[in-house]
Amino acid sequence: MKAVGFTRYLPIDDPQSLIDLDLTNPVPEGRDILVAVRAVAVNPVDTKVRAPKNDVETAPRVIGYDASGVVEAIGPDVTLFRPGDEVYYAGDITRPGTNQEFHLVDERIVGRKPASLSFAEAAALPLTTITAYESLFHRLGLDRDGADAGRSILIIGGAGGVGSIGIQLAKRAGLTVIATASRPETVSWVRELGADHVVNHREPLVPQVRALGIEHVDHVAIFNDMRHWNDAAELIRPQGSIVTIDDTDLPMPMGQMKTKAASLHWEMMFTRAMFKTPDMIEQHRLLGFVADEVDAGRLRSTLAETLSPVNAANLREAHRRIEAGTARGKIVIEGF
Repeated sequence: MKAVGFTRYLPIDDPQSLIDLDLTNPVPEGRDILVAVRAVAVNPVDTKVRAPKNDVETAPRVIGYDASGVVEAIGPDVTLFRPGDEVYYAGDITRPGTNQEFHLVDERIVGRKPASLSFAEAAALPLTTITAYESLFHRLGLDRDGADAGRSILIIGGAGGVGSIGIQLAKRAGLTVIATASRPETVSWVRELGADHVVNHREPLVPQVRALGIEHVDHVAIFNDMRHWNDAAELIRPQGSIVTIDDTDLPMPMGQMKTKAASLHWEMMFTRAMFKTPDMIEQHRLLGFVADEVDAGRLRSTLAETLSPVNAANLREAHRRIEAGTARGKIVIEGF
């Protein structure tokens, strides 16, 4: 089967950083399904895993953490899917990735593809959707159906992949959304997705938010990096909560958090699959919920651009754009 991978961790402008491969088709066992991959998306985690370092792989490593496709075969313990089902999912960071023609994945982290979306549109959603959904509803404990309507949330990194679906989920839950964006096209993007207010994350956030007449926000979602930690700690209300998806070596002073009795939550969408947690199937369920919402017209894909076909050259280009920090929404590569 066709695949894209690497043996050395190199800068993305090196042609060997991602190379075309021919690999043996995998065979499903246990609760795995074998998916004929139709489209994949690229996320910041892809570039972080591939980032330059001195390690060398003895066998080619295939990464990729978003896919949509068709179930080709199933393991003997599978109960949720059958061959021919159209699916979308984000995979497991501890296993070979989705940048291959046929891919094995545990059924418990796979969802039914939204019927109203193309494979490219569907591939844009899983990783960022799971991350945003878990951040809002599992980590911050917000009610997805509106019981917390009227609360405010500052979404830092609103125009990125996670922020783009996070804005939509927060608005569906009835929250007042303040999103950050720094360029005219990204400001327009987050407003189109439903943000009530937009502030520039390249400028100090505290005076911008307070200029809106908002002294404190109920929640903060840090969906880019921790450069904005001090602003987040200043803006969070007493007994409010912050969620972040970034691991960081930057200083994170906690004095204001303690004084306010505010809480900090970490989100990593791979945790359930990595540790086979008892609630692992929650990702199957939430992807099903999102598929229903998309098909009902209440959520939309965050696809911004499609490249074709799935090969090393196009994946290198997508990685390059992610690393440059200029991506809006999601970049998808479609078709082998």
